[in-house]
Amino acid sequence: MRVVVAPDKFAGTLRAAEAAAAIREGWLRRSPADELVSAPMSDGGPGFIDVLHAVRGGELLAVTVAGPHHDPTPATVLLEGRTAFIESAQACGLHLVPQAGRDPEGAATVGVGELVAAAVAAGAKRIVVGLGGSGTNDAGAGFLWALGARADADLRSGARGLSGVTRVDLGATRQRMSGVELVAATDVDNGLLGMFGATKVYGPQKGLPQERVADVDASLGSFAAATLGPGVQQRRLADAAGAGAAGGLGFALLLLGASLQPGVELVAKAVGLLPAARGADLVVTGEGAFDVSSRAGKVVAGVAAVAAEAVRPCIVLAGEVLMGAREMRTIGVESAYAMVDLVGRERALADPADSLAVLAERAARTWSH
Repeated sequence: MRVVVAPDKFAGTLRAAEAAAAIREGWLRRSPADELVSAPMSDGGPGFIDVLHAVRGGELLAVTVAGPHHDPTPATVLLEGRTAFIESAQACGLHLVPQAGRDPEGAATVGVGELVAAAVAAGAKRIVVGLGGSGTNDAGAGFLWALGARADADLRSGARGLSGVTRVDLGATRQRMSGVELVAATDVDNGLLGMFGATKVYGPQKGLPQERVADVDASLGSFAAATLGPGVQQRRLADAAGAGAAGGLGFALLLLGASLQPGVELVAKAVGLLPAARGADLVVTGEGAFDVSSRAGKVVAGVAAVAAEAVRPCIVLAGEVLMGAREMRTIGVESAYAMVDLVGRERALADPADSLAVLAERAARTWSH
């Protein structure tokens, strides 16, 4: 039997490649004659560079940039010919901010702009920016500042610095990025503002108090108006699917003419997931928490869609499963198995790799021929 193993990272515990290795090890304990093909995945968030570098090779350029609160932060740019790949979470990720010190109003995306500047300096003419896992909510103001934007407000200070902004000059930024193609690899399809925008949906997850949501959303609205000017066509840019990705960094990329592409689709193509699935009997994916947020733009849903296109069953191995069977099947998942149900929460967190291997061994009992 041939099995494609295509998990996402297990946030906070296992990288995607580590998860794939654990699943492979556990599965082969039960079914040593099976052939397992590893295809670690990413949706553009943390792990994006690791996955692409493992598959595509290329040169890793080490850069030190500003973190979300301006601390010097190590990051990398993956160079492949005239194309550069950037993982925005390396510069503005939520994992860079301690739980007790989260201040999404003051977190900025300056470091992401510095990564893009480094890619341009290295000769890149096409830059793919992976979005996801951010701890920022500044609509990409800091990103634009790092590339030359100036305003009558402090673009470097996160959403807090955008209150009252009325003028933003993007002339120097657009000149600097002239001749460079930008691609935003997104993990969500939210717009920038409003009920389903970046602040309302994701702000509280980053530590934004509920009572501050409306004010912060208004500040982002002021920033959008200052960059776009009046007109229906301009407002549509803020409403575009993906503009709210990474706390509105998607919007800033759209301002510079970027195209948007689901990150999971980009990575699936890079790793050759569809032909691998067509040549397999089963596709296995996974993530830390398999829940309703897994349905749109995330790795599990993307892998399940590829499995469906290949007419192959897909199962999920997860830290915990918080989705019912009916909901699973709407995204093409046949079954899901949870580490916490099999080995308990304490063991799953203390030894995630072995716990995932045990879970894979259990799944193989049912699914291996």
